[in-house]
Amino acid sequence: MIEGAGIERFIRSDLITFSGYAASTFPETLEGKVEVPVASIIKLDANENPYGCSPRVNQALATHPYLSIYPDAGQTELRKLLQGYAGIGAEHIVAGSGSGDLIDLILRLFVEPGDEVVICVPAFTMFRFSAEMYNGKLVEAPRDKDFAVNVNVVKAAINKRTKIILVDSPNNPTGNMTCQDDIVELVDTGLPVLVDEAYVEFAGETVAPLVRQYRNLMVLRTFSKWAGLAGLRIGYGIFPSEIADYLMKIKLPYNINAAALVAVRESLKDIDYLMSRVKAIVAERERLFTELEKLKFLKPFPSQANFIFCSVLNGKASQLQQKLRNKGILVRYFDRPLLRNSIRISVGKPEHTDALVKALQELEEEIGG
Repeated sequence: MIEGAGIERFIRSDLITFSGYAASTFPETLEGKVEVPVASIIKLDANENPYGCSPRVNQALATHPYLSIYPDAGQTELRKLLQGYAGIGAEHIVAGSGSGDLIDLILRLFVEPGDEVVICVPAFTMFRFSAEMYNGKLVEAPRDKDFAVNVNVVKAAINKRTKIILVDSPNNPTGNMTCQDDIVELVDTGLPVLVDEAYVEFAGETVAPLVRQYRNLMVLRTFSKWAGLAGLRIGYGIFPSEIADYLMKIKLPYNINAAALVAVRESLKDIDYLMSRVKAIVAERERLFTELEKLKFLKPFPSQANFIFCSVLNGKASQLQQKLRNKGILVRYFDRPLLRNSIRISVGKPEHTDALVKALQELEEEIGG
C-alpha cells in the first residue's frame, strides 16, 4: 500500500474539481425541513408533468412478464414505434435513457480533448456537463437581451477546433424558440448541429423534418415532459442515418430498460389523452404568465415550453427560492452570468398556480414590492 497518497492521485485530474450537475430536489428529502407535510409539497422546479403518465402505462407495467430478461439492445420495436410518432424512418432514430444520455453519447462521438463545443448561452446545463466530461473546451456564444440566438455571434465563435454547435429550442431555462432560418444558417456552416427539442410538444414547432436534408443536423426529444415519464428516463434522437449507426455502436448495450419500452408503447396508444394534458398545461402557462405579470418584483418572459423564466427585480432570487421552499413550493433559481438573480417556475395544475401566486403576493408585501 502506498502511504501518504490519496485516491485522488489515480483520478482524472480534470475531474477533481468537477462540480457535477445541480439536480432538482426530491420532495422526500425535505421531511421536517419545510412548513408543510411532504405530501403537500408543490414541485415546480424540474419541468415535470404534474398530471403524470397515461393510466395505460401503470396498468401495463403491473402485468409485464419480461422484467427478468434483458431488453433488445438493437431497440427494434422501440425505433419502429418512434418512427410512427416522429414521422421519420426508424433508421434515423436512436433512443437513450433520457435526452441527457443522448447528449452524452453525441459528445462522446464527436469531441476529443481540446475540441471546442459552441453553446448558445444561457443554455441547458447538461450541455456544459457533458462537454466538460469529455475534456471539450466550451465556447459560449451569448444570446441577445431577449435570449434569442445571435447567429453572427455563433459564427464568430467558430474556428478550426470547433467540433459541434449545441442549441435548445425552446431554450431551457428561458422558454423561447430558435427560428428555423437561424438553425438552417448554423447547419450551413457544415459543423454538426444538435437541437434539443425537449419541449416541442408544448411549442408545436420542430426542425426534425430537416434531418432528411442535412447530414449534420441532429434533433433530440424526450418523453419526460409531455408524456409524464421523467422517472423512467426515456428520450430519443432523430439523426442522419450515418450518425445513428455510429451512436448505436457506441451506446451502452441495454440503455433502454424494459419498463421504459412498455411505457412508450402504451403512451403512443394514448396520445389523445396525453395531448389533452399538454393543452391544459399550455393554457395554465398563459394564466400563470398573466398572474406573474401583476407582481412588481418579477419580470416573466414569454415561454413556449412548460415553464416560465422570471427575473427578480427586487430582492434576491436565492432568498425567494428559499422562502417559497419553506412554504412547500419548489422552484429553480439561477445566479450565474446572463441569468443573474432569476427563477424558473414549472407550470403545474391550476391549484398549484393558485398556491404559488398567493405565496408570491404575500412575499411581495413582505419585501415591499
